[in-house]
Amino acid sequence: MAAGEEQSREYLRRHRLPELLHRLGALLLFHRPERPREFLIQVLERVKAGRRAEGEYPFLMDEANVDAMFGLLDVLGQGHIRPAQYREALKTLGLSTEDLELEDDENITLDVFKE
Repeated sequence: MAAGEEQSREYLRRHRLPELLHRLGALLLFHRPERPREFLIQVLERVKAGRRAEGEYPFLMDEANVDAMFGLLDVLGQGHIRPAQYREALKTLGLSTEDLELEDDENITLDVFKE
């Protein structure tokens, strides 16, 4: 790999830009604002304020959305899903799964899913 490419990858990783862009794209698709550029500016301003502890960090989903997503994954209504489903849901939401320590036979309940 060329030095310039490695530096670019390190820059993206250090600033977590892929995650940010994924989250912004998800917010756009979720809200579908009439004026997407202005919406993105507002979201980034809220992110900036949230990092300075001056405001609330913008969330993609509220509790009802999380409940609905869990219900879609728990198609049999058993009250739990498999770890593989849990990991995929987190990835879809742009959340990290690196720190998850789950056994393949472990059941993920709605409460765990919400955390």
